[in-house]
Formats: sequence, structure tokens, C-alpha cells
Amino acid sequence: MYEGPIQNLIDELGQLPGIGPRSAQRIAFHLLNSDPEEIARLAAALIDVSENAHFCSICFMVSADDVCKICADPRRDRTKICVVEESKDVAAVERTREFRGLYHVLGGAISPMDGVGPEHLHITELVRRLSDETVEEVILATDPNLEGEATATYIARVLAPIGVTVSRLASGLPVGGDLEYSDEITLGRAFVGRRVVS
Repeated sequence: MYEGPIQNLIDELGQLPGIGPRSAQRIAFHLLNSDPEEIARLAAALIDVSENAHFCSICFMVSADDVCKICADPRRDRTKICVVEESKDVAAVERTREFRGLYHVLGGAISPMDGVGPEHLHITELVRRLSDETVEEVILATDPNLEGEATATYIARVLAPIGVTVSRLASGLPVGGDLEYSDEITLGRAFVGRRVVS
């Protein structure tokens, strides 16, 4: 619709996940009306992340260093590893302040439709981390969707011979939700994961 640099910017922004054509257009015009210093800071941040962001050599979380701050922290419980799909999932778990163990980021989930198999994920590295017998429990915190469930099931099977306890995050009804609006899968999981009230 537009031509030249503005259309190129809209096209590039539209390639980003979660950014549709209208959002890409809004962002492009926001940038067009921004101060040159603001645009320079954004460009510098993009170049910086491209050149200096790494993945932790232990857990594969995004990190500025070879080993992330969580893996390097001696106060973390090294007997537990929480397995997540992406680095952003680590941030979500950390916000709860309920888990003080270590993490392992798979780099995605098994999705045959998208051509992602177990060999594309950091599952072999997870098994390697368990070889020193320090870890007592692996908590599978993959997304509660078809791909996440398939990934969790696959990992549970791979880890079964190792003898480590494998658990899965409980799932069910959200706090403040109405029972009548719950889908069958969520409601079914709430029944399966029910606990005794004393």
C-alpha cells in the first residue's frame, strides 16, 4: 500500500510473531514520528541483542553470559529442574516465587505439523544433566496444549529408566473463573488433579 522505506518497515515488523498488518503499520508510523534518538536507541538495542545475547550453556535460557544468573546462583536448589519450552516461561515461573530450583529450556515443543521433532529440542542435554545423580525431581512445565502434552509425555518416557522423579504441573480452573465457561479439557484436568480438603 505504501512505498519505499515505510512499506519495507511495515513488512519487516509484520514478520514478527504476534504483530499483524495493522499493528505493524501502527508501529511503523509511531517510529516515523519518533525522535531520531529514540530510533537510534531501538536500533542499538536490536544490534546489541543480535550480537551479545547467548543461550546459557547449561540450561539454554537466554543470557548475556555463557552461564545464566540462575545456573550460577549457589543458593538455588540443585536437586530440582523445571523443564519449560521457552525462556519466557522461566520468567513466568520466577514471578510466582514458588520455585527455587534450576531450569532447562527445551527451545520449543514437539510439533510434527511444524516439522519439530524431539531431535530439535534440548532433550539430550537434559538427560546429560541428570547423569551425575544430583537431580531428584524433574518438573515438566510445558504448555497445556497438544504440543506441550506430547512433549511432556515423550520426556517422561525418556526419563523413566533414569529413576528420577518426574512430575507435571497441575492444571485446572483459573482463580476467579466461572465453571460454566470452562472448556471440557480444563474441567476434566481439574477433576483429575483434585486434592483432599482437610
